[in-house]
Amino acid sequence: MNGRILGVAVLGAALLGGGLMYYMQVYAFYRPVTEEEAAIALVPAGEETPVPVPVLDFDGIDANSSPLRFRACFSITPETRALDFAPYPQAEPLNAPNWFSCFDAAELGADLVAGRAEAWLSVPEIAPGVDRVVAVYSDGRAFAWHQLNDSLRD
Repeated sequence: MNGRILGVAVLGAALLGGGLMYYMQVYAFYRPVTEEEAAIALVPAGEETPVPVPVLDFDGIDANSSPLRFRACFSITPETRALDFAPYPQAEPLNAPNWFSCFDAAELGADLVAGRAEAWLSVPEIAPGVDRVVAVYSDGRAFAWHQLNDSLRD
């Protein structure tokens, strides 16, 4: 009888710990980000300093636990789309939590490879070793994320 109670207690603790770990990874640290907080900017071609760009329909999340947790979905104006910005050839969208449904990293990555979207440098070194990247479609839909740059790659 005592072994059964101990087994149930261990199993219960494992389930509780696993559930807590899942919650902390997927929900706990994220918070909504406003358009003003995100301050979307892009680096004009041939320059090094990002300039703010107007965005529409902004939806973003971030977390203080890691500089790589930023994700955003928005649209840019046709006037902004017509300008020339610095490309980001090594763009690799990172997965967002499933509940942040506007950001699909797999689809975005495939579209970047196929040329249906293009990646631009938004903010270099937004954190040490991390760049903000913006991917833009021809219809103005845009997505932003942070990714490691070459300064921290193995």
